[in-house]
Formats: sequence, C-alpha cells, structure tokens
Amino acid sequence: QVQLVESGGGLVQAGGSLRLSCAASGYTFSDYVMAWFRRAPGKDREFVTAVSWNGAMKYYADSVKGRSTISRDNAQNTVYVQMNSLKPEDTAVYYCAARRLWNNLGRAIEYDYWGQGTQVTVSS
Repeated sequence: QVQLVESGGGLVQAGGSLRLSCAASGYTFSDYVMAWFRRAPGKDREFVTAVSWNGAMKYYADSVKGRSTISRDNAQNTVYVQMNSLKPEDTAVYYCAARRLWNNLGRAIEYDYWGQGTQVTVSS
C-alpha cells in the first residue's frame, strides 16, 4: 500500500522558515521523481518544486525560486522542502507527489501518488 505522509507544516510569521517532510512507503522510492504542490484557499493546485530520482536535478516554480530548496534521502524514503523568507501568499496546504518521469512536472494529473497534505499558514 502506497503512502505519502507530509509533516512539518504550521503557523509562522512572514519572513520565517519551515521545513516540510514527506515520508514515502509502499513503492520503490528511488524510482520516482518527487514533487511538492500547494493549494491555497480558493485557488487551483499549484506546482512548487520537484527533484529527480537521485537528487541531481531540481526544478522550482518562479514563485518560490531562491527561497526554497528541495532535497531527498533515498535511504530514508523521504523528500524535504526547506522554505525560507515565507510570505503570506505562501499560505496553503502543501502536498507531496510522486511520478516516474521527469517531464511536464507542473501537471498534477501526471503524478501517480499523493499525500494528504500539511497546512502552512504565514501571518503578516
């Protein structure tokens, strides 16, 4: 049974930092590209960042580029995203997702597995 379990969300003041984690199980973690998406209230799901199978390639949405760093630990079956200089517009539920291929990274429909999400709230 595939599971993706996010953690690390919470309430933080603008300018602060959070590190989100996603623990995966039930599939061969290193065979999958891992990504983070987010959904803000009243908005569509938005791609945030992705990391390739061995961590060599990373891709960021313009909205978080320079403020976020994605990483993965294949020994621990976990993917992380470090988010710095948080802004109120970063408030959203953050989801991790997994897929096999490194293309069309921003298309949510292309992902095979999803977590339940973790809430990030940034106060001004």
